Amino acid sequence: MGESTATNNHHHHHHHNGQVYDVSVNMPMQFCSKVVDDDGRPQRTGTVWTASAHIITAVIGSGVLSLAWAIAQLGWIAGPTVMFLFSFVIYYTSTLLADCYRSGDPLFGKRNYTYMDAVRSNLGGYKVKLCGLIQYLNIFGVAIGYTIAASISMMAIKRSNCFHASDGKDPCHMSSNPYMIAFGVTQILFSQIPDFDQIWWLSIFAAVMSFTYSSIGLGLGIAQVAATGTIKGSLTGISIGTVTQTQKIWRSFQALGDIAFAYSFSIILIEIQDTIKSPPSEAKTMKKATLISTIVTTAFYLLCGCMGYAAFGDLAPGNLLTGRILQPVLASRHRQCSHCHPFSRAYQVYCQPLFAFIEKWAAAKWPDSGFITKDTNIPILCLKQPYKLNMFRFVWRSLFVVSTTVISMLLPFFNDVVGILGAFGFWPLTVYFPVEMYIAQKKIAKWSTRWICLQMLSFACLMISIAAAAGSVAGVVLDLKVYRPFKTSY
Repeated sequence: MGESTATNNHHHHHHHNGQVYDVSVNMPMQFCSKVVDDDGRPQRTGTVWTASAHIITAVIGSGVLSLAWAIAQLGWIAGPTVMFLFSFVIYYTSTLLADCYRSGDPLFGKRNYTYMDAVRSNLGGYKVKLCGLIQYLNIFGVAIGYTIAASISMMAIKRSNCFHASDGKDPCHMSSNPYMIAFGVTQILFSQIPDFDQIWWLSIFAAVMSFTYSSIGLGLGIAQVAATGTIKGSLTGISIGTVTQTQKIWRSFQALGDIAFAYSFSIILIEIQDTIKSPPSEAKTMKKATLISTIVTTAFYLLCGCMGYAAFGDLAPGNLLTGRILQPVLASRHRQCSHCHPFSRAYQVYCQPLFAFIEKWAAAKWPDSGFITKDTNIPILCLKQPYKLNMFRFVWRSLFVVSTTVISMLLPFFNDVVGILGAFGFWPLTVYFPVEMYIAQKKIAKWSTRWICLQMLSFACLMISIAAAAGSVAGVVLDLKVYRPFKTSY
């Protein structure tokens, strides 16, 4: 394929004022340093395993932390069932999405590099703007979620140390704000790294880290069950009496949102698919990768969620790493940083598309502004090439991080925020757009059996999303009754 385009290029002349310019003889020369793919981009090298690793890294993040709480709301029967249902839906819509990476022919069709590109080439019109809006709001929300989760986790460590030092006599009240600010500052630094996605070792490191830290949660659950010798929890979840009838309903809905959040990874799938080498077609490889990663994350989530519930029963905390119960257990020092890494990596992975989008848009809108387009070279010790400082990138990314940090300080109730995000991102990005794009791409006839089934799936998921959003909003309303901004302490 690459060869044929290269040879065609030589016979490609432009006629202009009767003269013949041979334009593209030089074209292959620029790329001699790197082998290129059919679209002139550097050769992709991804495999099933790298793709699965990417997905798993991106998914197993802060979602794990509220799962024990979610299962506690639903109970031993409904909890795992709902998780299986979600994982099935996610896997299915991800396979639909994999087919939308190339428009037309699955091997040689035009590539879509991002989720937005796929929506643009398959649906077009106002839906592209709608998708962009939801996607970027979602990313903004995820950034807030990660800031809250990271600071809460760092705080849990600090408190457990303080707890230990005083042998549990000091209640160790502290504010989460300094931690949020610290996290924000590290993110400002990280966000200035251009091409964050090319640092593959970071991805591997982060994958290991997020597993470590989720397994801490898991280990704590197992330890607790072993210590007490009883498996807590009930078949129907938290009992009415502990909470009122209406609260039980709202919290069950919110639990759906939390689980949806733990599974919402469609937004990054196309970007990951864009790293895969072909043949076989990228879609084929991607479907395998999604299957592997869905199975791994579901198994992992069930373990974490169920162990947390078995350990703490109805009292399972909204964020596993902060529940009071864990304070003494968490104190061992060597776990100190395992909490912060996955968040900072995940924060960057999620925010990069948004950063890139705004920068591209600004450069197109004001092409002559030096502030936006000019790069200043700053030599840095021990780096081969100097660091390119772009003023606009610096200012805009810093502002972004600052705003998410401030909002996190105002909104510290982790699992409500997670529930709202899960609810708002889940249906449009995970179900609606993939289904619509697939219908458009495969030209599925209206009212055919296939079409009706897809629409029913989409409608059912919409209902779940609405219920989850309602439950989470109800949760926030309840929390706000007892809440004082900037004063959060645990």
